[in-house]
Amino acid sequence: MHSTFVLYIGLLLVILVLVMLAQRLKISYPIVLVLGGLALSLIPGLPDVSIDPELIFLLFLPPLLYDAAWNTSWKEFWKWRRVISSFAFGIILLTSCVIAVVSSSLIPGFTLALGFLLGGIISPPDAVSATTVMRGLDVPRRLVSIIEGESLMNDASSLIVYRFALAAVLTGSFTFHEAALSFVIVIVMGIVTGLVIALIFYVIHRWMPTTASMDTVLTFVAPYVMYIVAEAFHFSGVLAVVSGGLFMSNRQQTILSHLSRLQGVNVWATVGFVLNGIVFMLIGLELPVIVSGLGESSLKQAIWYGLVISAVVIVTRILCTQGAAIFTVFISRFIKTADNKPGWKLPLVFGWAGMRGVVSLAAALSIPIMAGGKAFPQRNMILFITFVVILVTLVLQGLTLPWLIRKLGLEEVDYMSEVEQDTLIRKKLTFIAVQLLDTQYKTDVEENELIRQLRATMENEYTFLESYAASHATDINRQQAISRYRIVFNELIHEQREMLQKINKKAEFDEEIVRKHMSLLDLAEEKITQQYK
Repeated sequence: MHSTFVLYIGLLLVILVLVMLAQRLKISYPIVLVLGGLALSLIPGLPDVSIDPELIFLLFLPPLLYDAAWNTSWKEFWKWRRVISSFAFGIILLTSCVIAVVSSSLIPGFTLALGFLLGGIISPPDAVSATTVMRGLDVPRRLVSIIEGESLMNDASSLIVYRFALAAVLTGSFTFHEAALSFVIVIVMGIVTGLVIALIFYVIHRWMPTTASMDTVLTFVAPYVMYIVAEAFHFSGVLAVVSGGLFMSNRQQTILSHLSRLQGVNVWATVGFVLNGIVFMLIGLELPVIVSGLGESSLKQAIWYGLVISAVVIVTRILCTQGAAIFTVFISRFIKTADNKPGWKLPLVFGWAGMRGVVSLAAALSIPIMAGGKAFPQRNMILFITFVVILVTLVLQGLTLPWLIRKLGLEEVDYMSEVEQDTLIRKKLTFIAVQLLDTQYKTDVEENELIRQLRATMENEYTFLESYAASHATDINRQQAISRYRIVFNELIHEQREMLQKINKKAEFDEEIVRKHMSLLDLAEEKITQQYK
């Protein structure tokens, strides 16, 4: 137990070093973590790192899915619901069928049931990988929204396919109409279970005397409760977490205080980063165990199978995205669509952004080792192919996606730029604040010095935003001006922190008061960082 704990502490440190290296090289960190884990696995004498297959879903999936659901915009999700739903269900089933046919024809001893199992495992793309690659690139917002929404839903549909395929392998039988009915029940009741439990947590957050720390703990407990309860009734635990997470996220402004939201965002960002980092490292670290269990199949054969399946996965997704674009143009003649002229560039990038990752590995690792007193058929081959698909898609597509985006020159259409939207919103917020002070609190402004200064601050902010908006439209050196502004502002913050540290050394000042002002400086610095990216 002691050695295992030390090993995982060391693993966390390695993850941090590799992520810093990825940032320095400007490469998506999941790619570097997978390659780093692969390199570590080749070090002689390194203990095997493995997780109990029965616990892999329970440990990693609920918090990762809940975090993804919490950060998903319901507005964008609903706007692109048709595209998201088609890729979350129809394309997942189609991809699983293609993989089933190809793998059963290609790999000796592979049945259609095992092929569907493999298809359910490797069909869902990983949003973390794609959005990490796109961070910092000039890509249309709608593309990111669709990728995030698709990943959120196709995780559920792929795992349902995985569940039924696994049952078919274990029982040796499959009845279509029974499976179709069970499929619907699993989906509907999974969603209902998630919403019911979310309502319970909503009541606790809304009307019970919770603190910020308690609210944060409750947000961690919620996804596990949703998942465990749904799975206990043989419903979709993934859909329970997703639906419950979307419900809670859409009401966070009502049920959480500002402190709870600030604290929760920071804690969840850290936990999500650690969990994703561990899983991506496990992808590489698991390789020696997987290779040693290939049995009669040679490593060369297994690599060939993995490369062929990877190519099939990539080509199938690109064909699906282009086909969906053509269908959208056709169907827009009869119904209203969010984008009736998607073109071919955006679907191509969408198709190429289908890197596989966390969910695929978790599903593969959760395959039981034994089935009916015998070793599960082709388990290590499925694991190895999954590993190859993840590695190929992450490295090949992940490293070339930025080049493809720049080459195609994607542009946002019919939308204001982020700078324009941000400035306009801030102007409206400042204007309504000044208007409220001038009408409802006019007497206070005249008699209360603090409120009079507050109004002056708001008015100055509005004047600044007016000039900022004008400079955005006319000044070609706007970025240089903003950069210099941030340098000066950060230098002021730095000097204020130095002063607070000196004050803190004096006995007459309470450290708690000093820490409060340190936090206010942190918030001010973050505000400038977010406003003037």
